[in-house]
Amino acid sequence: MKKSKLFLVLGLTLVLSLVLAACGGGSDSKSSGGSKDSKQELNLMESALIPSADSTKADDAVGLNVINQTNEGLYALDKDGVAQPAGATEKATVSDDKKVYTFKLRDDATWSNGDPVTAQDYVYSWQRAVDPKTAATYSYLFDGLVQNASEIIKGEKKPSELGIKAVDDNTLEVTLVQPAAYFDSLLAFPTFFPLNQKFVESKGDKYALDSDSILYNGPFKLTDWNGTGKTWSFVPNDKYWDKDKVKLDKINVQVVQDPGTSVNLYNTNKLDKALLSAEYAVQNKNKDDYAVEEESSVFYIKFNQERNGKKTPLANKNIRKALALSVDKQSYVDTVLQNGSIPANGLVPKKFTFDPKDNKDYRDEVGDVGVYNLDEAKKAWTQGLKELGVTSLNLEFTSDDTENAKKSSEFLQNQWEKNLSGLKVTLKNVPFKIRLANDQKQDYDFSLSAWGPDYQDPSTFLNLFRTGNTQNRMSYSNAAYDKIIDQAAGPLAGDTQARWDEMLKAEPILIEEDYAIQPLYQRAKAFLQQPYVKDLQKNAFGPDYTFKTTYIDGK
Repeated sequence: MKKSKLFLVLGLTLVLSLVLAACGGGSDSKSSGGSKDSKQELNLMESALIPSADSTKADDAVGLNVINQTNEGLYALDKDGVAQPAGATEKATVSDDKKVYTFKLRDDATWSNGDPVTAQDYVYSWQRAVDPKTAATYSYLFDGLVQNASEIIKGEKKPSELGIKAVDDNTLEVTLVQPAAYFDSLLAFPTFFPLNQKFVESKGDKYALDSDSILYNGPFKLTDWNGTGKTWSFVPNDKYWDKDKVKLDKINVQVVQDPGTSVNLYNTNKLDKALLSAEYAVQNKNKDDYAVEEESSVFYIKFNQERNGKKTPLANKNIRKALALSVDKQSYVDTVLQNGSIPANGLVPKKFTFDPKDNKDYRDEVGDVGVYNLDEAKKAWTQGLKELGVTSLNLEFTSDDTENAKKSSEFLQNQWEKNLSGLKVTLKNVPFKIRLANDQKQDYDFSLSAWGPDYQDPSTFLNLFRTGNTQNRMSYSNAAYDKIIDQAAGPLAGDTQARWDEMLKAEPILIEEDYAIQPLYQRAKAFLQQPYVKDLQKNAFGPDYTFKTTYIDGK
């Protein structure tokens, strides 16, 4: 969004996209937040078009964060990353076995057309998400969590049997399969937001195809989006229950894919925040308005083992191992990114989740996996070619079509072709939306992907590669890995420490035993931001930013 979400989810684009979110707290009125002489209008950039604005179907950073800006769920993240009541009046009442949650909803929450937001809106939205007919890629978030979700997703039960019910218009009851410590943070994620059934069904296939075909219950409304355009805006939602805390009168967003253009727009006051690629980060690092944000998003190379119904050369573990271990990650972040990003020797990022016993970082406890090792890579390559009965391979590497993505692809291509004799890598740089579509069809050999966490738990990363997960679009399957994920979600769910210890076993299987993926880097964003932009909240997971209380002061 980041999540993840996708980065193929939260940030799949390699181009340092700025994603938007909604919610948060703040002062009580517009006049209390900024200078009366300041125009409350914020100008931002994005790196890609909005693929989908449907909260059930969106699975990329751009779309999910647009939804977070304009809609709201039971909870929303505060500035410390803690889920706080939003659509709910208070934290849920939880049963003694920690499986049944009862939420009281606000009686002043309404949709942008004036309809009240009711418990039934949540019931409809969640049932729509798990219905196999919807084909929602994020349905797996409910799988093994909400009662009967697994069976519904498999087609064994009806969506109406999901463990969620409207007790009355303002009381919602949710029943879980097992206790889940991260459940609160999930409720701030867009897939769990409510939907107005009457409106959605009246639009049919045209729902959420433009800004006029969506209802909003959050701080802002999306405007001036025709479904394919490179610009859109947000304006305050006058039906929002907490509208007095919204200070901005308008947010203008434009898609900017060329790094030089973003800097020029910033320097001519047409952008208030500009993300910087390597050369521009170096050029501007001594300026007062330069800053770097560390993130929990991890970029990785994914190896597709089956394409168009046929096994690819990447079904061979030694070929995967060779490609994985032949990339010098430190050189990559030092020469290509130059923006504060760090090499990733693991899937779960640093400074994200910690051992409940002694507060040790997950990353430190597992240690480094998938470390650059050219000697091992060459040995594996020779063995892999022998096993395939060939002396050379031609493979296609897919990434986005931005300038940064192209530079990264060229670096990786050079590493592979230089280090692995007989390898020819063809680069395929396509628009973000097309790459998402190709990924969903598994129409690629290997590609650069990424994940931004949707909630604060290692499982937000580890679950992706379980057999059959809707995000596992590379035909990876390992029974031992699946057992770890299933144990953490099932029998061990109520034992916090045992669950944590079990999840520590997952990465070595995924990355060093199977070489199913190769982590490349943990992202940081270098940017220029005008000093008059105040209270722009950065989130550690889920939506990247919160603009509900952002304001302009002194422009």
